[in-house]
Amino acid sequence: MAKQFSLLLSTVALSLCCIAFAFEPSPLQDFCVADASTSARVNGLACKTTASVQASDFLFSGLHMPADTKNPFGATVTPVTVTQLPGLNTLGIALARIDYAPKGVIVPHSHPRASEIITVLEGSLEVGFVTSNPENRHITKTLHKGDVFVFPIGLLHYQRNVGDGYAVSISGLSSQNPGVITATNAIFGSKPDITSDILAKSFQVDQSIVENLQGKF
Repeated sequence: MAKQFSLLLSTVALSLCCIAFAFEPSPLQDFCVADASTSARVNGLACKTTASVQASDFLFSGLHMPADTKNPFGATVTPVTVTQLPGLNTLGIALARIDYAPKGVIVPHSHPRASEIITVLEGSLEVGFVTSNPENRHITKTLHKGDVFVFPIGLLHYQRNVGDGYAVSISGLSSQNPGVITATNAIFGSKPDITSDILAKSFQVDQSIVENLQGKF
């Protein structure tokens, strides 16, 4: 399993090389390890001095470990972005491991700064995304072990475990900091709230239903 996991992980990483730099500028130096000690931002994080860079800045361990899926969604994401791996700064790529309990769901969301390529390592997943207005076409597929699927940048997408056992997938993303916009949180959990009368008209439901949903988020 470990050997298969490493091979698939390498395949995902290589497949990202061609698309990553289409969305983020190419680096002008060998590397720019993120310096977490400064608040300076120039469309990314400030760089550590070359002399202070260590091998550990380019290392993330533990992606082979299953995550706890005991939560309301039955799924957990283990991200490897510039936050967890400072050496990703300016390189335009990131990874994520996703663990799914039976019937576990990664709810509809989008990545404003990245396309995503997902590889199923174990189990079967229903995946899908929705195209932009006015078509709003729902493109969906059931994936099995070894299958690969792409979610285009910015489009709403989801995953669901449709197998009898646990499922695992690895995602590659074409940004060091892809961002996540979860549809329900953005609509019902914004701070301050979007006024309930606007949402009631948007969803064509009674205002009390909207206020109940806002209370849950």
